[in-house]
Amino acid sequence: MLNKFPLWKNLMVVGILVLAFIYAIPNLFPDDPALQISHENDPITDMDIGMATDALRAADMAWFGEEINSNGGLLRFASLEDQLRAKALIEQTLGSGYIIALNLAPTTPGWLRAMGANKMNLGLDLQGGVHFLMEIDMEEALTRRMENTLSTIRQELRAERIRTRQMSVSGTDSLELRFDDEESRTLARALIREGYVDLLAQERERDDQYILLLTMTPESITQMQEDTIAANQTTILSRVDSLGVSEPVVQRQGVNRLVVQLPGVQDTAQAKRILQRIATLQFHLEADVGAAANSYTLYDYQGQSIRVDNDVILQGDRISNVRSALDQYGQPQVVINLDAQGGEQFNRVTRENIGRPMDILLNETRTRSVFEPDANGVMIERQESYEESRLISHAVIRAALGREFVITGLSQSEANDLSLLIRSGALAAPMYFVEERTVGPSLGQENINQGARAVAIGYLLVTLFMVYYYRWFGVAAVIALATNVVLLSAVMSIISATLTLPGIFGIVLTIGMAVDANVLIFSRIREEIAAGLSPQSAIDSGFSRAFGTIFDANITTFLVAMVLFTVGSGPVKGFAITLMVGLMTSQFSAIMVTRLMINMFYGGRQIKNLSIGPSIKALPTTGSNSI
Repeated sequence: MLNKFPLWKNLMVVGILVLAFIYAIPNLFPDDPALQISHENDPITDMDIGMATDALRAADMAWFGEEINSNGGLLRFASLEDQLRAKALIEQTLGSGYIIALNLAPTTPGWLRAMGANKMNLGLDLQGGVHFLMEIDMEEALTRRMENTLSTIRQELRAERIRTRQMSVSGTDSLELRFDDEESRTLARALIREGYVDLLAQERERDDQYILLLTMTPESITQMQEDTIAANQTTILSRVDSLGVSEPVVQRQGVNRLVVQLPGVQDTAQAKRILQRIATLQFHLEADVGAAANSYTLYDYQGQSIRVDNDVILQGDRISNVRSALDQYGQPQVVINLDAQGGEQFNRVTRENIGRPMDILLNETRTRSVFEPDANGVMIERQESYEESRLISHAVIRAALGREFVITGLSQSEANDLSLLIRSGALAAPMYFVEERTVGPSLGQENINQGARAVAIGYLLVTLFMVYYYRWFGVAAVIALATNVVLLSAVMSIISATLTLPGIFGIVLTIGMAVDANVLIFSRIREEIAAGLSPQSAIDSGFSRAFGTIFDANITTFLVAMVLFTVGSGPVKGFAITLMVGLMTSQFSAIMVTRLMINMFYGGRQIKNLSIGPSIKALPTTGSNSI
């Protein structure tokens, strides 16, 4: 039947539009500025929230909506200014051990969230997100590199039975090896020359000792710095991805800093916790009873004082895979797999030390807020980094271990956090926060207003043109265009896409491209009428014959948008994703929704004239035009 959809197709189109409206509604509910309060180790209690609210009450600061959820405590504020003032006050009140993170609390009704209807993420240039500036400790990275090299050289010299009097790190880029005789030094130099081409060797004599000074070449130091910042950038990006953040930005700034931007983030406390917990694993043997005091470090483990040998037998960068699981007794454990070189080294060390305890250290570099008075006596906040090492495993080696082994004795949360940190990669060097701030509360709102204004103006101009030039057909196109914006918003929300300012301009472009499809259809209908077809046949032929042209044009544009999304970054990706989604929704709205509206206007009726232009009229026909 011409120009009449069957009932199932009408219900399908209406059903899709209803669902799109439901999933687009959350974007009309603005988020509340909020502070999320969590503890590094323990869950947040009513007492913690009470301390925070008492401090706010004493300072005569307003808040509302206090609650405790699975992520910690949440306090809502009326403005971003109140949020920032409250953050400094609560940090000073609660002290160290607490994480006070800037957040945006959703105001979407519960029944919508129960259906999975949430707002689309907004980019940092619009309103949401946190900006971190992190600095890499290059001196510490170089020192660790030299300490690891020293430990490996010591093991190789022992294996070749080359005796040394003393071995130590000299400065940050040199090693000093002392021998009792010249022959031992010569043998050691020959061995080192073959395996360590990045070290320059110099021979010296002092106090009847033969010294071999090994110094890293300037080229090796530069390359190490480049590798370190590249490795840390990859690791931080991997950790951010594990948080489910859409469109994260991890960019290099200068020679030792990284900028981390988390747009549209919903749980900044978790993000800050994972980024702050800069952790690496180190495997050591327990020191012998008669070992010198400077060759080991004391650690507490389950109430015992354990002497951990300072020599590292394996670094965490040799871990290839890790996962948390439950053992046969239902207790949490972390299963670790090593790469080929790490597995071979680990097997050799454990085979040679059966019966000797092995220790696993978790080394973390964290930051904390320190409040100090300035010259005027005003308390100012300063970020201070500190290192914390914890013995997480102490067990006797019963047999030679291979590439896979387990760490036990952890709580479920510790096992999950440890596996996440290791799985996302060990940092090549410690990092600490230099700056944390919320990006663009006023600028973002201004961008949103300008973008909304651009969409409204574009829609108004298109409406005036279409209604003037195509009459009732233009009205149908304008209604379909409105549904296209709703469909686009719904799809962007469902797939958790991030809307950026270029993305808003992509919506404006989509409006023009969507109505362009209707122009093609209406022009085809006018041509068919001019060729002598009846109005009903002209409508059916116009929609049918224009479909191929519209589809081909959209496919080619979609492919270009895919290329932009693949090779682009940041704003380019935001524009590309909006354009791709808009092309798909406009195909549906321009053809299906417009056709449904035209069918409602003209389907099943006798028509002599079509309101599709100022001068086009149907040719005289005989009989009924309805089929």
